[in-house]
Amino acid sequence: MNISIIGTGYVGLVTGACLAEFGLTVTCMDKDERRIARLEKGKIPIHEPGLQELVEKEIANGRLRFTTKLKETVESALVIFIAVGTPQGNDGSPDLSFVEEVGRSIGQALDGYKVIVTKSTVPVGTGQRLQQIITEESRGQASFDIVSNPEFLREGSAVEDFMRPDRVVIGAGTPQAMAVMRDLYRPLYLLETPFVFTDVQTAEMIKYASNTFLATKVSFINEIANLCEHVHADVQVVSKAMGLDHRIGQKFLSPGPGYGGSCFPKDTAALIQTGRALNCPMEIAEAAARVNVNQRARMAQKVRDALGGVKDKRIAVLGLSFKPDTNDVRDTPALDILPAFEREGATIHAYDPAAMEEFNRWMPTVQLFGNPYDAAAGADVVVLMTEWNEFRNLDFPRLKALMASPVFVDMRNVYEPARMEATGFKYISVGRGTASKL
Repeated sequence: MNISIIGTGYVGLVTGACLAEFGLTVTCMDKDERRIARLEKGKIPIHEPGLQELVEKEIANGRLRFTTKLKETVESALVIFIAVGTPQGNDGSPDLSFVEEVGRSIGQALDGYKVIVTKSTVPVGTGQRLQQIITEESRGQASFDIVSNPEFLREGSAVEDFMRPDRVVIGAGTPQAMAVMRDLYRPLYLLETPFVFTDVQTAEMIKYASNTFLATKVSFINEIANLCEHVHADVQVVSKAMGLDHRIGQKFLSPGPGYGGSCFPKDTAALIQTGRALNCPMEIAEAAARVNVNQRARMAQKVRDALGGVKDKRIAVLGLSFKPDTNDVRDTPALDILPAFEREGATIHAYDPAAMEEFNRWMPTVQLFGNPYDAAAGADVVVLMTEWNEFRNLDFPRLKALMASPVFVDMRNVYEPARMEATGFKYISVGRGTASKL
């Protein structure tokens, strides 16, 4: 089976490489000529464990190729995945202009029956809109089906998530489209992967409902953490005990500076906007989004309180990406918190294992260093903002000797307060009672 992917961003590239690993012949198309030229050489634009090796392997096997020619991409495939961006608009709703542009181009190039699959995250009703656009552009001369197949890839473990998913959701309106999608995902049947077959609208809703629920869990535990600080309880123990209840589960119950990235903020905002447009308010989603904004301000205030203000202070930041094992800085908490410190007169030094180049495009005034210790030299405080593995076993005697004052703000609760007190640091964490004293 020949497959085409339109869009070579995070979702499109992972999808294309993994489907090629399934033994399918995959063509990935993008109008960015420079990006395609790099991909043809096996050079990928994102940091994602295992993806570089997989792309190189499938290019060598001849199952994965790249092109800028959309008409050829459409004509060569039975299944066409749309994996272009749906950025958040000013009102919170997703901008579907890229999706609709691709739909028009597909309609103009149709030459026979195709299954057209939305992999991009799109609001309910997008499948119907694509059906209309493609029918108009093809003048009703070609047969096709629209399918919704939302992705549930976690950055940092996307290849594993695709190869061993919790579930596969397929929304389609005809038995023929269902049969094609079953055949495409046949390798996952061997793993007894759960499949959810439904209509297009329900599949579209599943993605938004899932991500908004997970975002709500993050906001909920952050509110509990804030209360724990007032009553001198330990949120780490609270969240562990909560997670042992199988009705709740352990994932997404880690307190910190709030959720970020390309999915949770955008998808939550889109669900809220959909509810408003239909006079069906998403009140819990609205509260989760509001808590997330407030949580970043709370984290910034922890640093101010620890230093008695940040004016003329040097702040060393460890971690800039929104989560470990990715270079993605979209809506990362650092992009809210660090500009506020700069406006208040602080100097920012930072280190991240993968995201410094990306972060520099957004905030070029931050001084970047090659390791945690160079970043911390002369600092008044170290702020651990992203829990990369290499930050889990820092050399604290060395760190303390380099710093102007031994203050450590741990926004991810990586370290234990007792251990940090023993090192002589003033240690501030999240949801674990009052800060220790020097």
